[in-house]
Amino acid sequence: MKPFKLILLMLVLIFYSCNEKKMTTEELNQFAKEIHERVITLDTHNDININNFTDTINYTQRLENQVNLPKMKEGGLDVAWFIVYTGQDSLNTNGYKKAYDNAMSKFDAIHRLIERYAPDQIELALSSDDVRRINASGKKVAMIGIENGYPIGEDIGNVKKFYDLGGRYMSLAHNGHSQLSDSNTGEKDSIWLHNGLSEFGKQVLAEMNKYGMMIDISHPSKEAIKQMIKLSKAPVIASHSSARALCDHSRNLDDELLRMVKANKGVVQAVALSSYVHTGKSEANDKANKELYHKIGKELNTEFLEWKEINNLPKDEQENYYDARQKIIKIANTRNKEINEKFPPVNVSDFVDHIDYMVNLIGIGHVGISSDFDGGGGIEGWQDASETFNVTLELIKRGYTEDQIHKLWSGNLLRVLDEVQKVASDIQSNS
Repeated sequence: MKPFKLILLMLVLIFYSCNEKKMTTEELNQFAKEIHERVITLDTHNDININNFTDTINYTQRLENQVNLPKMKEGGLDVAWFIVYTGQDSLNTNGYKKAYDNAMSKFDAIHRLIERYAPDQIELALSSDDVRRINASGKKVAMIGIENGYPIGEDIGNVKKFYDLGGRYMSLAHNGHSQLSDSNTGEKDSIWLHNGLSEFGKQVLAEMNKYGMMIDISHPSKEAIKQMIKLSKAPVIASHSSARALCDHSRNLDDELLRMVKANKGVVQAVALSSYVHTGKSEANDKANKELYHKIGKELNTEFLEWKEINNLPKDEQENYYDARQKIIKIANTRNKEINEKFPPVNVSDFVDHIDYMVNLIGIGHVGISSDFDGGGGIEGWQDASETFNVTLELIKRGYTEDQIHKLWSGNLLRVLDEVQKVASDIQSNS
């Protein structure tokens, strides 16, 4: 009987395989939509602008930005990690004070959304159990990540304070060396501040392990990342990084680091930011579109600025400029058909190439998905949260199963969160 059952199983699999090959485009889309609705879709990196968190302008509206509640609902994005981001500035008391105030303003903004503006539509999750409970209730899920540990300043007590406010991951550096860690940007001139982590950075890392805050290795230098993986008692994450073998950018992880993350039982969230996915295509398309961006900027009486120019603006002016820039790009996307035909933009297929590569190298259990929306992310086919389904559709076309898609969209990241929180519980129990 056993050989007969085996043969029967093989025949059934062949039957379904053949049927899937004969699916029409409409049938394939429907098949993908059903999977997309069943899995919990989770994006680990969505920047915010506090100007979009007011009584009159907030995420209950379909704003110009890339992530808000209407767009999440349209695209079937279930979980958005809203980011408390602070750009790097001076390593002194004044700099730390400004950074702390900036971080607190973003924590406050996120809490206003979930507690005052849309408590019936979205809720803050602090654990994987929260994610599943809130998702089952029909609400969208908010989680909080901290991009750049600079606002910690010199007060290690801020780790616990940020954790209590809902922060469930933190990177120790951004663009520029912080008091905690060297940044990947040091690769450009080989000038380092700590040769990895500072002594205080190591203490902060241990504090994150103690309270259950995931360590984010996106943005720090390679040496700092290696030290984080070695020192951490819990798995780490890369909240928004892709494969350096496919796109040689210092923000991406090379094969050595990818294998280290696997050995650490962590997860790498591939990021849909065009210059980290395919620098050549991104630069060619951006160059061709720039004239159009500047033309539209003049029409709107808003100068179009490059990211480097934006980073040189005072922090409050940066916040005010983000939506204006996004509006220029959105209008350009309706006028640039000829440009895109000549210089094809980075698209969802290019993005999933990174997922394929990392899955093949380190396994399906260590790869996830992120967009970096409202912080530079967005590619053809996944320009904002309303197009989230297109990623699932491409994964289906590549032959990923529902279980694998579940792992990529949320299963792997939530597994790491569980393990990080278990380590924290053990540490606290033994202290």
